[in-house]
Amino acid sequence: MDEVQSAILDPAIGWAILAAFSVLWVAIGWWFGRDQQDLEGFMLAGRRVGLALGVATAMATWVTSNTTMAAPQLALQLGIWGMIGYSLGAVGLLLFAPLARRIRALMPGGFTSGDFVRARYGTTAWRVFLGISLFYALGWLISMGTAGGVLIHALTGIEYRFGMTVIVGICVAYTLLGGLRAVIGTDFIQTVIILVGVAVLAWLAIDRVGFERMHEATLAERPALLDLLFPAAIMFLFNNLLFGIGEIFHSNVWWSRAFAFREGVGLPAYLIAGLLWIPVPIVAGFVALTVPALGLNVPSADMVGPMVAAHLLGQGGAILVFIVVFAALASSLDSLLAATSDLVVTDLYKGHLRPNATPEDLARAARWIVLGLGLLTWALCLPRIATLAALLHFTGAFVASTIWPIAAGLYWRHASSTGAALAMVLGTVGGLVAYHTIGFYVAALVSAAISMTVMLVMTRLRPDAFDWSVLSGSAPSAHNDPAPPPGVHS
Repeated sequence: MDEVQSAILDPAIGWAILAAFSVLWVAIGWWFGRDQQDLEGFMLAGRRVGLALGVATAMATWVTSNTTMAAPQLALQLGIWGMIGYSLGAVGLLLFAPLARRIRALMPGGFTSGDFVRARYGTTAWRVFLGISLFYALGWLISMGTAGGVLIHALTGIEYRFGMTVIVGICVAYTLLGGLRAVIGTDFIQTVIILVGVAVLAWLAIDRVGFERMHEATLAERPALLDLLFPAAIMFLFNNLLFGIGEIFHSNVWWSRAFAFREGVGLPAYLIAGLLWIPVPIVAGFVALTVPALGLNVPSADMVGPMVAAHLLGQGGAILVFIVVFAALASSLDSLLAATSDLVVTDLYKGHLRPNATPEDLARAARWIVLGLGLLTWALCLPRIATLAALLHFTGAFVASTIWPIAAGLYWRHASSTGAALAMVLGTVGGLVAYHTIGFYVAALVSAAISMTVMLVMTRLRPDAFDWSVLSGSAPSAHNDPAPPPGVHS
């Protein structure tokens, strides 16, 4: 009861907003996806996504709980470098732009990132990659479901489990109705809401507090936040850069869009989205620097964003931040549900369990898998076991190990299949050791360094001579053999 009374919004207002947006997203998702019933339509929006929707879906998907809630958390913990470090996540989008063009050219009929790894490096590397990808996807799903429950509870007093259930349920519903086309259509509207809302919040925070008051209070109470030589923050800066690149390079969220975009759209869509994304975490994190000036007692660092906005802007501000973060979370949760279900359908269900499944069988299975992933996410989000940043950065050791195998495999004919598998395994192990012995801010850095070293050495010792034409036959209908050879040699 005390928690409800301390919330800025009345629970009735919170439930009204949730109900309104539930109806809105489900209706929009149904409208965009109403004609996408076959396999390519459900999984890849018919491969006809244009530039405007392409930019919007890349932008909205990358603005998620780690931007709107964990960026303020890290600004509170690491200061200026915390929010600037998050802005370097845009580098992953920018670097993936030429990769998206290369992916589409090499694999015009591809479906998933797993298709590429299987055809390029063989069964062993494929299974290692799937383990990393699915573990990361599950961690990201949990972080977003958790963020939804935290947001709703902090602003309305609605119990965490109820709020989390609503946001997961909404995303599952419209993803089931329309597949990737529904996800991309809702992303477009969510992007507009996010950009307008973040800009308004930043302007009002500056207007109400002011730079001078903010600087003086922070300098007096928490001077380390303004220290540009803060060692842990500097390490985080480089760690987050590699973490972001690893997240995007390996994740089927981004590969599925490369396959779904029309010819020639991938490169400009990712470039524009990356440039638009750069200021978002800086603006979102900036509000945390008002905490010393406002004298707020923040019980949990990952609640700082909603608390500051609600304190500064009252009920109207609480409603605004509620809508902005709700849109950001939904835009990423739905994308990950769709992309992860694609990976499970083509690489686990067809690749390992039913190699002779028809496209119709796969289309039916895809919907059941979306539902199953939603239920699994909900169950794992019920106990809130970690802060958002801690949960997300634990996966950094895994995803950073995939950077060099992916990049080398796309451009380097002699990249070693054995090296790719070892690079991912040893990079992950080394990153986890660094995570536990040094800190979260070096896990991805160590993982990427080890992975690069292993990939270069093994390619020197055991080079492949890959035939690029093999990749053009890597679609689900083509891999009836679940255990292809590790490479094709000329």
